[in-house]
Amino acid sequence: MAGVSLKCGDCGALLKSVEEAQEHAELTSHSNFSESTEAVLNLICTVCSKPCRSKTESDLHTKRTGHTEFVDKTSEAAKPISLEVPKATDESQEVVDASGSSSQPQEMIAPEVDKKLLEELEAMGFPTARATRALHYSGNTSLEAAVNWVVEHENDSDIDEMPLVPVNTKVEAPKPSLTPEEMKIKAQELRERARKKKEEEEKRMEREKEKERIRVGKELLEAKRIEEENERKRILALRRAEKEEEQRAREKIRQKLEEDKAERRRKLGLPPEDPAAVKPSASVVQEKKTFLPVKPVTKVEQMRECLRSLKQNHKDEDAKVKRAFQTLLTYIGNVAKSPDEEKFRKIRLTNPSFQHWTVLGSMLCS
Repeated sequence: MAGVSLKCGDCGALLKSVEEAQEHAELTSHSNFSESTEAVLNLICTVCSKPCRSKTESDLHTKRTGHTEFVDKTSEAAKPISLEVPKATDESQEVVDASGSSSQPQEMIAPEVDKKLLEELEAMGFPTARATRALHYSGNTSLEAAVNWVVEHENDSDIDEMPLVPVNTKVEAPKPSLTPEEMKIKAQELRERARKKKEEEEKRMEREKEKERIRVGKELLEAKRIEEENERKRILALRRAEKEEEQRAREKIRQKLEEDKAERRRKLGLPPEDPAAVKPSASVVQEKKTFLPVKPVTKVEQMRECLRSLKQNHKDEDAKVKRAFQTLLTYIGNVAKSPDEEKFRKIRLTNPSFQHWTVLGSMLCS
């Protein structure tokens, strides 16, 4: 594939033409240029149409103008680069003519590197193209510089491509070669340095993983705590609802019992109970328990026994027994309705009406 740019071997800058390469060389004193298949980035601002040739340049433009939208036209602007030397001025043309050089495009060849350093890199396992590129771009000075360059650029897409430079590119003279023993020691030092660098990177990754593990663990614990708290609240709400439902059921049963009790009293001809008398306050009940003597239950038991014996002794006289009970309820009802009436608090046994409506058993009970 034909090259679409020239790449500076010293700083890695991509240049569109030989003219730009010459300007770059004049400004930076860099002289190592090679043909590259990587196109020069061409970002066009959609607001002011300013072209930016790098992400850094677009960021600076955004910071300066506030324009944030760019259109990538790198593929549109990418064209095979021309290696023709631009026409010089009259003065420079005279110099060129005097020196006998032509204006034809320069031929691109593989750069000359130190063969001994190249052999050492190949012996260490590096491909020829990668070793040549490393020596060329590291200045062709030392084995250490070449290995460091490989480590820094091992992810480059063109690292295994043979670099190309113009024929007249000068290569700096290499440093004096090392003896075999020095080469072995140097190679061992480089391997040890690369190993330590790799270990440091692995340790750094382990620390990052440990931090991430701790962070995830904290998040899981927090999520578990929140889930347990929500479950506890849900259980408390459920218990509260169950208690309220149980309370409503008890209240409903109590009301039903009160209604049944009132219905029985109505059928027996008794007056309805006074709610205040039926449900005295706790303080009143406590006061009665404190100051009033406990009433004996012998009268109640005796009354219950008399009524039971009256019914059992007159099994065949249901009408009379029922009339006796009704008469008793009438007397009790009169007392309940008018407790202050003295005439309702006593019964004259010689009263003919009383004797007519009662039987012997009831008088014995009384």
